[in-house]
Amino acid sequence: MTERTGLVLDFGGVLTTPLPPAVLAFEKREGLPEGALITALYLNEDATRRTRQLERGEITQAEWNSEAARSLGLASDNLMGRIFADLRPQAALIAAAAAARRAGVKVGILSNSVGLDPWNLYDGYDLETLYDAVVISEQHGMRKPEPGIFQLMLSKLGLPAEQCVFVDDTEQYLPPAAELGFATVHAAEPRETVAALEKLLGVRLTEKG
Repeated sequence: MTERTGLVLDFGGVLTTPLPPAVLAFEKREGLPEGALITALYLNEDATRRTRQLERGEITQAEWNSEAARSLGLASDNLMGRIFADLRPQAALIAAAAAARRAGVKVGILSNSVGLDPWNLYDGYDLETLYDAVVISEQHGMRKPEPGIFQLMLSKLGLPAEQCVFVDDTEQYLPPAAELGFATVHAAEPRETVAALEKLLGVRLTEKG
């Protein structure tokens, strides 16, 4: 088996708590029916196109906020920040990433951006100091699952895909990574994710107990 010395982590939903409960809480706060946000923004062709443009940096978060607010009938002020206000750090995965680095594994963050202004999803996570490479989609004009963005991460880590594990909570992004040679893990439940990483990387990522 190829020795795996690289770990590539998605951010939202991997290093943070899951996105769906935050969205449900937002809908409740705003008086929206359950599922209204998903229906308006992700099951609508124009809205999906705008979100992909945001991820590639082709439109700003403020522009996205304005269009999304119009479709939802809400105020646009810091809409993205309001949607994800309940996200918190996922301590188990952050600790596992740190343990992997201590064991000599290179760890990169590969994230589809939701814009950086006026609300920055990454604030407080010290990505530039705690990880070996950081690729935020809008800064490179590419988004997952495009091969180029995976290849950019590999270049930054200085590793081939065959030596790396890729973790994402969005299951549809895993097969394109696997086609490039990554081992993949679907991040659904933190303990299971960490256990899968320990097996693939061959290192302990949790405290003995």
